[in-house]
Amino acid sequence: MITERYDEVKRRIAAACERVGRDPNEVTLVAVSKTKPEEDIMDLYRYGVRDFGENYIQELRTKHDDLPKDIRWHMIGHLQRNKVKYIADYVEMIHAVDTPELVATIEKEGTKHNRIIPVLIEVNVAGEESKFGVKPEDCEAFASTFSQYSHVSLQGLMTSAPFVENPEDNRAVFRELKQLMVDINHKNIDNVNMRVLSMGMTNDFEVAVEEGSTMVRVGTAIFGARNYNTSTQ
Repeated sequence: MITERYDEVKRRIAAACERVGRDPNEVTLVAVSKTKPEEDIMDLYRYGVRDFGENYIQELRTKHDDLPKDIRWHMIGHLQRNKVKYIADYVEMIHAVDTPELVATIEKEGTKHNRIIPVLIEVNVAGEESKFGVKPEDCEAFASTFSQYSHVSLQGLMTSAPFVENPEDNRAVFRELKQLMVDINHKNIDNVNMRVLSMGMTNDFEVAVEEGSTMVRVGTAIFGARNYNTSTQ
């Protein structure tokens, strides 16, 4: 059942790409497995899926320890500086970087493990008070600070759009993030390679893909509804 739902999401991504003349291979589907049991992840793993997203450090650490080591783990939730050390040696990408202090910590941990850690700047495009992320107008200045680092690499931008009944209501949000990425790319900042747009979730990923998303984070449409009582930070 999980694999069937995964295939359906992939089909919808492909259809969205076809509508705007994109190659579906440009879009990475990250299966958001937060609060979901390891058996569900293994069902998808055996099916060939390798990109999984987690929101909570403790849950990510446990699953990383228990599950195959070739899984590409994406840290998609808000990350506290004192938790970076727990994932720095293996995390595929950190999606929600929003302060210079966090970047400095990631650089420090990357240096310790002699690896370059890919990250995305989280942008609060819609200006929601309940969400983290930098303001769009501050994003370019923040991106420019990455030029001083050698063990953290800025790979693009991420946003969590508002939860809306009509996905079309988020089209302007996704369009703005795409334009912001294009504008920053034109600046040719050292150590900044804007190639990833992480935007779109279960309720709006098709619109996000139509607007240029290269990475969608989908949980409920693949795994079903979540039980938030089981997760810990």
